[in-house]
Amino acid sequence: MKSVSRRDFLEAVGAAAGSGAMYRMATALGVLAAPTQSALASVRSLGKARRSVVVLGAGIGGLTAAHELRKAGYDVTILEASHRAGGRNMTLRHGDIVDEIGNRQVVDFDDEPHLYFNAGAARIPAEHTALLDYCRELGVALEVFVNENRNAYVQWDKAFDGRPVRQRQYVADARGFMAELMAKSALNDKLETPFKGVDVENLLAFFQVFGDLDPDYFYRGSDRGGFTSGGLIVEGERHEIFDFTDIMDSGFWRFNMHWNELDFQAPMMMQAVGGMDRIVDGFMRKVGDAVTLHAWVKQIRLLDDGVEVIYARKGRERKVRADYCVSCIPSQLVVGLRNNFPSDYVRALKAARRSKLFKIGLQASERFWEKDRIYGGISWTGQDISQIWYPNHSFFAQKGILQGAYSFNPNISDAFARMSPPERLREAIRQGKKIHPDYDKYIESGVSVPWQRMNHMLGCGTVWAEEDRAVHYARLQQPAGRHYLVGDQVSLHPGWQEGAIRSAHHALADIDRRVQAELGDRAVAD
Repeated sequence: MKSVSRRDFLEAVGAAAGSGAMYRMATALGVLAAPTQSALASVRSLGKARRSVVVLGAGIGGLTAAHELRKAGYDVTILEASHRAGGRNMTLRHGDIVDEIGNRQVVDFDDEPHLYFNAGAARIPAEHTALLDYCRELGVALEVFVNENRNAYVQWDKAFDGRPVRQRQYVADARGFMAELMAKSALNDKLETPFKGVDVENLLAFFQVFGDLDPDYFYRGSDRGGFTSGGLIVEGERHEIFDFTDIMDSGFWRFNMHWNELDFQAPMMMQAVGGMDRIVDGFMRKVGDAVTLHAWVKQIRLLDDGVEVIYARKGRERKVRADYCVSCIPSQLVVGLRNNFPSDYVRALKAARRSKLFKIGLQASERFWEKDRIYGGISWTGQDISQIWYPNHSFFAQKGILQGAYSFNPNISDAFARMSPPERLREAIRQGKKIHPDYDKYIESGVSVPWQRMNHMLGCGTVWAEEDRAVHYARLQQPAGRHYLVGDQVSLHPGWQEGAIRSAHHALADIDRRVQAELGDRAVAD
């Protein structure tokens, strides 16, 4: 049998379940140190002293830093290269621009408040306490995000003759088959009790309840899989039991079936009412006057007593000097700037790799999925689109926005990125028809976002080769002079707003320590 290295296994996890899952699995395998919670109560007030910070990038990490610094009395300047603040927190509505290099798109959804697409950040786990605290502080209303819906579908070409099946039936039958197998093992008097100290009778009862087995410990179907008819007034008729071969042939059991058991995917999850960029709006109400858009950073120079940044705006180069610099510019872009960073810092920047994610949003003329008893949640498929998300709000409205594809796999994301926007739309509809046969009759328009091609981004989070992370990750979490790199890219939670916020807290804690030490030394000298 071919051996599988830890790297092979982690890459498989990352391709199927995303970078967050990969890092958690790496922690469990002992490849990475467990993440620490770097909490920041507040940056201490400067009092009458003055200090300045230039923040590069108005993503969530940069906005967090600016907000906390301003509360403490710092002079804050925020330079953002894009036409908008928010970074990868991007909600698209009628008339919005998708600034993809070579494929600039203008969103043509109907101009209705409920017709929006969270093209980047889209859900908030209950574990993300820092982000939730900011939502509370900034007055951002939240609502439930349905991350799992057993009425949604599973579709794999190699299973069930390629037809979609309800998740509830798939999960019920998979658990039933496995519970029967375990029960038969426990009943075999030739085998020792599977677990020392566990009563066999209780063990069998557990298997029976877990898999909904009959009194003889056989799986003969379950009400958990739903009914083909009846169940309310007359006795319900259960679905025919799936063939276990079909269950195994579907890749759903590998990761997706257990998706909601991951700590950052488990219910309850939330989303911002009206679009995730309401979080950006909350920060902008506090620090928006300090943000300069269309400001392209060209050079970062470390000084003995600060940082100098050269940027271009409206065809002119400008200069800003500050005591400290907090940068959430993606590391793959930082290395292209003129700088005088230490050589070890530059090597660390170059070692980080960009991740590639692809999403597509589709406007449907009718919420046909609700007629199929699907209200929110996700259908999974083995095709390249990977997922179809159903909106978690505005139930019973006429129209809705579907997320018609969400690819974590870099090769698949690259394949979509090479297509033109119309080609992506056609391909997403073609694949979606295997889940919803009349899909093409309802889709009116769409917009696609390959994050590796988005201007000022060229990626979505950071991935590391195992050997590179061990050497370089800790270096990027430390400053280069008075320059600090922040964002989810220097957290153990890449791709999530919580990672960006925690990294900002980590940097601000060090700035606060240094400034307070300076003020203390000055007081002693006086």
